[in-house]
Amino acid sequence: MGTIAEILETKRRQLADTLANRNFNASGIPLPQFGSAQRFLLLSILIGVFSGLLVVCFHFLIEFISWSTLGVPVGESFVYTLLFPPLGALVSVLLIREVFPRAEGSGINNTKAAIYISDGYIPLQSVFGKFVACSISIGSGNSLGPEDPALQMGAGVASYIGRSFHLAREHMRLIAPVGAAAGIAAAFNTPITAVLFVIEEVIGSWNAGVLGSIVLSAVSSVVVTRSFLGDQPLFRVPEFQFRDPLELFAYAVMGVAGGLVSVAFVRALVFIRERFSELGSWRHYALPAISGFLVGCIGLGLPGIMGAGYESVDSALHDEFGWHMLLLLCLAKFVATVLCFSAGTPGGMFAPTLFMGATLGGGVGLLIGNIPRMPEVAGSAYVLVGMGTLFAGIFRTPMTSIFMVFEVSASYVIILPVMIANTIAYLISRRFLPEPFFELMARHEGLDLPSNEEQRERESLHVEDAMSRTRRALSWDMSVDAVLHALRQSDVPYALVSTRRAVWASVSLAAVERAKDQGKGDQPLAEAFALTDLPRLYMDLALDEALSKLSKVPILPIVSRARPDQLLGSITLNDVHKAFGIKP
Repeated sequence: MGTIAEILETKRRQLADTLANRNFNASGIPLPQFGSAQRFLLLSILIGVFSGLLVVCFHFLIEFISWSTLGVPVGESFVYTLLFPPLGALVSVLLIREVFPRAEGSGINNTKAAIYISDGYIPLQSVFGKFVACSISIGSGNSLGPEDPALQMGAGVASYIGRSFHLAREHMRLIAPVGAAAGIAAAFNTPITAVLFVIEEVIGSWNAGVLGSIVLSAVSSVVVTRSFLGDQPLFRVPEFQFRDPLELFAYAVMGVAGGLVSVAFVRALVFIRERFSELGSWRHYALPAISGFLVGCIGLGLPGIMGAGYESVDSALHDEFGWHMLLLLCLAKFVATVLCFSAGTPGGMFAPTLFMGATLGGGVGLLIGNIPRMPEVAGSAYVLVGMGTLFAGIFRTPMTSIFMVFEVSASYVIILPVMIANTIAYLISRRFLPEPFFELMARHEGLDLPSNEEQRERESLHVEDAMSRTRRALSWDMSVDAVLHALRQSDVPYALVSTRRAVWASVSLAAVERAKDQGKGDQPLAEAFALTDLPRLYMDLALDEALSKLSKVPILPIVSRARPDQLLGSITLNDVHKAFGIKP
């Protein structure tokens, strides 16, 4: 009885401990327990909600500052147009350099630095700094955009939430991209584009462990944003139509123009930034004010280039400009953006890129439309394709640029023209610009970040690149003497052995020599050794996977996926070294 009582008491205590560690609702029903993966997904929704709210406030503050300084319509006041861009640039730079120094630099590169350098840590100070400084600089009319800062703000929110919930180090590294997707999705109002951009540029790979969280955060942030700002897309896009295959010629020419302008823009930006960096410390405050004043001067004649310029893009989409005005706007935005960004004025590059792409595409398309026998196409079609074309050329994110235009237009018909123009622009940019835009900017900021473009295009080695097809497996019933002779003729001191079960084991020259010394020369291998089955590899597997398995065994069999009992070859650690170019 004493034993039964002790067992019951032990069970009672275990049950009490279990119940004490579980949460209950008001009816006394235990709530479900979540694992780490489920908690991470729930945190992703929370990150999306808070990032969306922050970006909504960011949007409202930019609009409020714009109304308060430049007035409506922008450029109506001569004095305000000249006064507030330099004043806003100076105030925003003072805030960044004196109050929020950790908010300095590109929002995208800062987010990548958090992932690869600081284990996902983004200080809350940088979020407030980006929020205030970029609101002032963009709202006062400087030629920059809110999307890049929104990306870093979202990543900063995610980092803070992750720290608040005491996430492990490996989860903190994953949570910054989750917030980045939420931030840029809310700013663009395009969740698919945000997911693709973060995968293509920020983390550089399709990480299955974080993809679901990125999608959840992007969707939840867009839901929050649309609940406050409406469900209308960033631009009001007319219906796109594709009638004549001859139109593809115009889009191909647009791709060439977009690629060349992308190269010119990035080179001009790098050249001027390098020249500015050679000046004294006074440049940090004087240059933003000077560039802001020059933007104001341009804005007197072309007020549409001031700030993000979304209104001008919307006007271009509705055929309110001729080709000459569109190209003039593109040139003006080109100059204003190079001045502002090179001077170090806080703000992002996405909106200016879309502006230049829209006006360039519209101008080139309408100009080509004047050629005899060319089909008549609405200017909005060229404007829309041009937006993605310059985006692909400057940022070198071809998938993002294609889906961005598709998501904005909600038309499958536009995909073919966009693919043609974007691919041409991307290839031209690749040809004349060895380094992508963000990599150039990171180097200028003193950061050594991985090139996601190189990671995507690096040729990875596979098992078939290192395996030996000449080695043949020995039979389990061969004598030790015969095996010893075969091993001494081999190029490696190991051999595969085919067992009775049509799988493979291995023996080494040293082990066979010991068996010979013990007088087992006449015995079959199966009697002389306890043969252990080896894991199998396939020719298409990454060589890294073979390397990890070869840390435990000296040789591995390579088999066919269609016929697992068919031996195609073998691989050793020395084979892997040769494939990687490591000399013994």
